Amino acid sequence: MAVIKANSRDVDMLARLMRAEAEGEGDLGMLMVGNVGVNRILANCLDFRGIRTMRQMVFQSPGGFEAVQKPYFYQRARDKERRLARRVVNGERQHPASNALWFFRPAGNCPPQWYNQRNVGRYKAHCFFVPNPQDCPRVY
Repeated sequence: MAVIKANSRDVDMLARLMRAEAEGEGDLGMLMVGNVGVNRILANCLDFRGIRTMRQMVFQSPGGFEAVQKPYFYQRARDKERRLARRVVNGERQHPASNALWFFRPAGNCPPQWYNQRNVGRYKAHCFFVPNPQDCPRVY
């Protein structure tokens, strides 16, 4: 059962985002990027208040995803990425991105906090950060 509303175009958009942000980190890395995206739609808090659709989440500015500024994002989604995107839309979560609203790729170690958000772990090159549960209960 889907945790957010998503039609086939939304799934394609999420699939393209997941690939563009984390293809080099394999299926698990792409699933984690998808988790962050779905969490931003669910959250309705902090930087993501009023983000209710896939399009709003993907193209949020400021605060959106760097990948949408690159041509690779605009290439057609592949079946493999669509399957991964559907898994995330249907509620599959992967630690450390389970409740994360942010991720980034630091030059070195993950900082313990990023803009006052707690680091919950790293997967390959990306560090993941979660909001306080009191601030964003919908992602928990």
